[in-house]
Amino acid sequence: MTRSNEWLQLPNAMQGRLEGFQRDLKVPLGQIAENLGLIVKLSTLPANISGEIRPSREAEAGFIIKINRHEAKTRQRFTLAHEIAHFLLHRDKIGNGISDNVMYRSSLSNDLEAQANRLAADLIMPWNTLSNHIRGKNLNDSAILKTIAEEFGVSTIALRIRLGMEV
Repeated sequence: MTRSNEWLQLPNAMQGRLEGFQRDLKVPLGQIAENLGLIVKLSTLPANISGEIRPSREAEAGFIIKINRHEAKTRQRFTLAHEIAHFLLHRDKIGNGISDNVMYRSSLSNDLEAQANRLAADLIMPWNTLSNHIRGKNLNDSAILKTIAEEFGVSTIALRIRLGMEV
Protein backbone atom coordinates (compact mmCIF):
# COMPACT_ATOMS: atom_id res chain seq x y z
CA MET A 1 0.00 0.00 0.00
CA THR A 2 1.28 3.46 -0.86
CA ARG A 3 -0.26 6.77 -1.81
CA SER A 4 -3.56 6.61 -3.67
CA ASN A 5 -3.99 7.61 -7.29
CA GLU A 6 -6.01 10.56 -5.99
CA TRP A 7 -3.01 11.81 -4.01
CA LEU A 8 -0.73 11.33 -7.00
CA GLN A 9 -3.11 13.34 -9.20
CA LEU A 10 -2.80 16.40 -6.96
CA PRO A 11 -0.34 19.00 -8.27
CA ASN A 12 3.14 18.63 -6.73
CA ALA A 13 2.79 22.02 -5.07
CA MET A 14 -0.42 20.90 -3.33
CA GLN A 15 1.17 17.62 -2.24
CA GLY A 16 4.03 19.57 -0.70
CA ARG A 17 1.66 22.00 0.97
CA LEU A 18 -0.30 19.13 2.53
CA GLU A 19 2.83 17.19 3.52
CA GLY A 20 3.87 20.19 5.59
CA PHE A 21 1.00 19.31 7.94
CA GLN A 22 1.65 15.56 8.03
CA ARG A 23 4.57 15.50 10.42
CA ASP A 24 2.57 14.47 13.50
CA LEU A 25 0.71 11.20 13.96
CA LYS A 26 -2.51 13.17 14.50
CA VAL A 27 -2.55 15.23 11.33
CA PRO A 28 -4.02 18.68 12.17
CA LEU A 29 -6.93 18.59 9.72
CA GLY A 30 -8.37 21.87 11.00
CA GLN A 31 -5.09 23.60 10.14
CA ILE A 32 -5.14 22.04 6.66
CA ALA A 33 -8.68 23.31 6.10
CA GLU A 34 -7.74 26.77 7.34
CA ASN A 35 -4.66 26.82 5.11
CA LEU A 36 -6.86 25.93 2.14
CA GLY A 37 -9.21 28.82 2.99
CA LEU A 38 -12.06 26.62 4.17
CA ILE A 39 -14.27 27.29 7.18
CA VAL A 40 -15.02 24.29 9.42
CA LYS A 41 -17.85 24.20 11.94
CA LEU A 42 -19.06 21.50 14.28
CA SER A 43 -22.82 21.49 13.80
CA THR A 44 -25.94 19.62 14.74
CA LEU A 45 -26.76 17.77 11.54
CA PRO A 46 -29.45 15.13 11.00
CA ALA A 47 -28.56 11.83 12.65
CA ASN A 48 -27.75 10.14 9.34
CA ILE A 49 -25.50 12.94 8.04
CA SER A 50 -21.80 12.87 9.00
CA GLY A 51 -20.74 16.02 7.19
CA GLU A 52 -21.29 18.42 4.35
CA ILE A 53 -19.47 20.91 2.19
CA ARG A 54 -21.33 23.89 0.75
CA PRO A 55 -20.52 27.13 -1.01
CA SER A 56 -20.04 30.06 1.37
CA ARG A 57 -19.16 33.70 0.78
CA GLU A 58 -17.65 33.77 4.29
CA ALA A 59 -14.80 31.42 3.36
CA GLU A 60 -11.72 32.56 1.46
CA ALA A 61 -11.89 29.42 -0.70
CA GLY A 62 -15.65 29.80 -1.08
CA PHE A 63 -16.70 26.70 0.90
CA ILE A 64 -17.77 25.81 4.42
CA ILE A 65 -17.56 22.33 5.90
CA LYS A 66 -19.95 21.24 8.63
CA ILE A 67 -19.19 18.17 10.73
CA ASN A 68 -21.82 16.40 12.85
CA ARG A 69 -20.90 17.28 16.44
CA HIS A 70 -22.80 14.24 17.76
CA GLU A 71 -20.52 11.63 16.20
CA ALA A 72 -17.36 10.15 17.71
CA LYS A 73 -14.20 12.26 17.45
CA THR A 74 -12.54 9.66 15.24
CA ARG A 75 -15.54 9.79 12.92
CA GLN A 76 -15.45 13.59 12.91
CA ARG A 77 -11.77 13.55 11.93
CA PHE A 78 -12.30 11.16 9.03
CA THR A 79 -15.37 13.10 7.89
CA LEU A 80 -13.35 16.33 7.87
CA ALA A 81 -10.62 14.63 5.83
CA HIS A 82 -13.32 13.29 3.47
CA GLU A 83 -14.86 16.75 2.95
CA ILE A 84 -11.41 18.31 2.39
CA ALA A 85 -10.84 15.59 -0.21
CA HIS A 86 -14.07 16.57 -1.97
CA PHE A 87 -12.79 20.16 -2.06
CA LEU A 88 -9.44 19.10 -3.50
CA LEU A 89 -10.82 16.62 -6.03
CA HIS A 90 -14.39 17.60 -6.83
CA ARG A 91 -14.69 21.34 -6.27
CA ASP A 92 -16.32 21.72 -9.68
CA LYS A 93 -18.98 19.11 -8.79
CA ILE A 94 -20.02 20.45 -5.37
CA GLY A 95 -22.69 22.74 -6.83
CA ASN A 96 -25.05 23.89 -4.06
CA GLY A 97 -23.44 21.44 -1.66
CA ILE A 98 -22.84 17.82 -0.82
CA SER A 99 -24.10 16.10 2.31
CA ASP A 100 -22.42 12.79 3.09
CA ASN A 101 -24.42 10.24 5.03
CA VAL A 102 -22.90 7.90 7.59
CA MET A 103 -21.78 5.57 4.78
CA TYR A 104 -20.09 8.50 2.96
CA ARG A 105 -22.68 8.43 0.23
CA SER A 106 -24.03 11.60 -1.31
CA SER A 107 -25.55 12.87 -4.52
CA LEU A 108 -22.18 12.18 -6.15
CA SER A 109 -21.39 8.85 -7.76
CA ASN A 110 -19.98 5.97 -5.72
CA ASP A 111 -16.73 6.39 -7.68
CA LEU A 112 -16.36 10.01 -6.55
CA GLU A 113 -17.15 9.05 -2.96
CA ALA A 114 -14.55 6.26 -3.12
CA GLN A 115 -12.01 8.78 -4.46
CA ALA A 116 -12.76 11.13 -1.55
CA ASN A 117 -12.35 8.24 0.92
CA ARG A 118 -8.98 7.22 -0.53
CA LEU A 119 -7.64 10.77 -0.45
CA ALA A 120 -9.04 11.24 3.06
CA ALA A 121 -7.11 8.16 4.19
CA ASP A 122 -3.94 9.61 2.61
CA LEU A 123 -4.50 12.92 4.40
CA ILE A 124 -5.20 11.48 7.83
CA MET A 125 -2.85 8.46 7.70
CA PRO A 126 0.07 9.41 5.42
CA TRP A 127 1.68 6.22 4.18
CA ASN A 128 5.28 7.13 5.00
CA THR A 129 4.40 7.91 8.61
CA LEU A 130 2.06 4.95 8.96
CA SER A 131 4.45 2.43 7.42
CA ASN A 132 7.28 3.55 9.71
CA HIS A 133 4.96 3.39 12.71
CA ILE A 134 3.70 -0.15 12.05
CA ARG A 135 7.06 -1.66 11.13
CA GLY A 136 7.73 -4.75 13.21
CA LYS A 137 4.32 -4.74 14.91
CA ASN A 138 1.92 -7.66 14.94
CA LEU A 139 -1.02 -6.25 12.99
CA ASN A 140 -3.07 -9.37 13.73
CA ASP A 141 -3.22 -8.26 17.37
CA SER A 142 -6.41 -6.20 17.82
CA ALA A 143 -4.97 -4.39 20.86
CA ILE A 144 -1.99 -3.21 18.81
CA LEU A 145 -4.29 -2.04 15.99
CA LYS A 146 -6.44 -0.18 18.51
CA THR A 147 -3.39 1.59 19.96
CA ILE A 148 -2.13 2.60 16.50
CA ALA A 149 -5.58 3.86 15.53
CA GLU A 150 -5.77 5.95 18.70
CA GLU A 151 -2.32 7.42 18.02
CA PHE A 152 -3.50 8.56 14.55
CA GLY A 153 -6.88 9.70 15.87
CA VAL A 154 -8.84 7.32 13.64
CA SER A 155 -11.11 4.35 14.17
CA THR A 156 -9.71 0.84 14.06
CA ILE A 157 -11.91 0.19 11.02
CA ALA A 158 -10.41 3.19 9.17
CA LEU A 159 -6.92 1.93 10.01
CA ARG A 160 -7.73 -1.60 8.85
CA ILE A 161 -9.09 -0.23 5.56
CA ARG A 162 -5.97 1.93 5.09
CA LEU A 163 -3.80 -1.13 5.66
CA GLY A 164 -5.78 -3.14 3.11
CA MET A 165 -7.09 -5.50 5.76
CA GLU A 166 -10.75 -4.72 4.95
CA VAL A 167 -12.55 -3.63 1.85
